[in-house]
Amino acid sequence: MKTLLATLLIALLTGCATGPAIDHTYSAKGQSSRVKFVVLHYTAINLPQSIKVLTQQTVSSHYLLTDEAAPIVYGLVDETRQSNHAGVSNWKNYTLLNGSSIGIEIVNPGFTESPTGRIWYPFPQAQVDRLIVLLQDIVKRHNIPPENILGHSDIAPQRKQDPGPMFPWDQLARHGLVAWPDAAKVAAARPVYDLMLPDVAWFQARLATVGYAVPQTGLLDEATRNVIAAFQMKYRPVTIDGAPDAETAALLDALTAPAIKPAA
Repeated sequence: MKTLLATLLIALLTGCATGPAIDHTYSAKGQSSRVKFVVLHYTAINLPQSIKVLTQQTVSSHYLLTDEAAPIVYGLVDETRQSNHAGVSNWKNYTLLNGSSIGIEIVNPGFTESPTGRIWYPFPQAQVDRLIVLLQDIVKRHNIPPENILGHSDIAPQRKQDPGPMFPWDQLARHGLVAWPDAAKVAAARPVYDLMLPDVAWFQARLATVGYAVPQTGLLDEATRNVIAAFQMKYRPVTIDGAPDAETAALLDALTAPAIKPAA
């Protein structure tokens, strides 16, 4: 009797450990990756602190890219699982992007305040090169379009600045990883906007078309300026004052103007 009970107990425990038997003979056609976006961050702290925070606190990321001479990519959260990196966030019709994105934290000090303003820190080329390889792999596996490779400042412009104006988005664009305004279109549009700048409502509508969560009030309020500054940090980092100027208008025009279809 004792032997029988022991056998039954072992069988029961084994069943609990392995879970229910599931037949995977069939696979649904109507499915896609959970991952729709990649969000890039800087850590604003050094490597040892970054590892501690991202592994021992509630904030986390899928990957941590170090700033060493030979950068290392640490996988901290499996891509099938959600990491806590985006927080309150919006892009296009998506909200709370933790559930639909991969987060990459890049070790970088961010900025320090000085009497003349913020001093931002560059990203070593070796670090950028390693990031590009990582992104190429992620994009290929999850079929992520270039317009969905984002910075934290893109999805949360009211509270975040990372990865900051020193991040080389243009390098990512040259590898086809980021949507980028065509230089010829920008140059052609710039004189038009130098002569007559669109109103604030135009800027708000175009920024929303790109994907930003921006008020649609026609007023140049603080929230709108924050979104314009986030856009400028990515596409025109020389000046990130949040002013709706002609160059920003030309960049938005090149990114959002509908393509002209050839005559039939």
